[in-house]
Amino acid sequence: MDVILKRSHELKQALVDFVLDAEGELAAALETYAAVKLRRGSGDSTHQDLIVDSFLVEGQVGNQSPLELFIDSYQDLSESDRNLINNWHRSFIGLFAITSILPDGFELMNWLTDKRYIVKPNNPQTLQTLSRLKVGEILLTRISPVNNSYWMFSGPHTLMGKLGKPKLAVAIGNFKENYKNNLYSDAPDLLEEAWKSVEKYHQQFVDFFGSDEITLPGYQLNKKIAEFQELLTEQNLAAAGIDSSKSLAEIAEEAGVSEEEIQTAAAEVGADSKVVSQLFKGDSGNGKSKMVMPKVDLPAELKKAEQVTAISHPRWGQMFVPTYSRMQEILSSEDGQNIEGNEKLIRHYLEDKSINAFIWYRLAQKYPTQLEKVLQNFLQRPEFSLRTDLDSLLQEFDKPTEPDLPEIASVPIHLHNLFQEAITEVNKSKPKGKGQKKSTKGFK
Repeated sequence: MDVILKRSHELKQALVDFVLDAEGELAAALETYAAVKLRRGSGDSTHQDLIVDSFLVEGQVGNQSPLELFIDSYQDLSESDRNLINNWHRSFIGLFAITSILPDGFELMNWLTDKRYIVKPNNPQTLQTLSRLKVGEILLTRISPVNNSYWMFSGPHTLMGKLGKPKLAVAIGNFKENYKNNLYSDAPDLLEEAWKSVEKYHQQFVDFFGSDEITLPGYQLNKKIAEFQELLTEQNLAAAGIDSSKSLAEIAEEAGVSEEEIQTAAAEVGADSKVVSQLFKGDSGNGKSKMVMPKVDLPAELKKAEQVTAISHPRWGQMFVPTYSRMQEILSSEDGQNIEGNEKLIRHYLEDKSINAFIWYRLAQKYPTQLEKVLQNFLQRPEFSLRTDLDSLLQEFDKPTEPDLPEIASVPIHLHNLFQEAITEVNKSKPKGKGQKKSTKGFK
């Protein structure tokens, strides 16, 4: 183990002790940060250690990070020590695959971004724990830069072993759910593209529906969303240079390209590679079927709903709210506080995760006076002010006031392909008994 790697371990231990032994503002910041993270995580010891490790980089005490406070508190640190610690601002958590075993470490691939890193243990305990790892195994961990050549393991790690594509897809889905702020930490270009795709989707929604909000009976909205998705797929195929008036087998034959190349081109602009494969085979298996768009379904409970409101936003993404019309009815009525079911609906809007902060902001903008009265009555806080207290109320009910990357955001092509392959494997493994019904949730 080289000198700088040993020094990184010493500095890291000193940094953790500095934070855990702190009082005042730093201690309060850690407590607040941990409380938010623990509500969203498992709460086990590994998760708690990860929280402390991520706080070192992501935490804020005034305008400074804990790393900066540590440097300021130890004026005798050498210039090289300061540079090393400052570089830890680039630390991030990821879901990594082991691609190579090295004499003193590993080559890892971050599954979220397809980027590769040389990563080394910086202490004997970590070295011993990771010595059993094999190529192809998956681990969840944080890594921190040591120099321009390699990184080190930072904090605890979760070993997942070798995962088939379906289980790997689930692990990536869990990572996206639990670490929403860390999806593309080491690839700001991918993150920017993902956010741009949300903006693009929003504009396409508005162009198609004529508004950022539409309310219809569930079954009708399901049909309209399917039409919308069909239009998007046609546009995506056109962008890939695919003529939707011909079968894909005909296109491939004319162009002298393979089905795989067509699938790749279509997937890169958002078309479903599984559907593309079906189009090649056709209903009769001779590749003569014309273009068929993927079927899109709302969840069964929404399709059966009397009214469902679809709302789109360039940052918050797409939302489906079956109770939005009911809430508007309450807030537009002078006697809204006495409408039957009022309290139950308000409680639902506060407690249900599907009702995000943006929906509250939208209601507050449209019905400021009545919403304030309804909340004052429900909360039994006559002094409650919508203007000054809404954000703190939303945070009280674990509703982030800034959007996470929405589900409708585009994903990198390697993840898209993995998810499609995982679905294919799952479908192949399902028994094909008679009378089986598919349960559907969300889009497919």
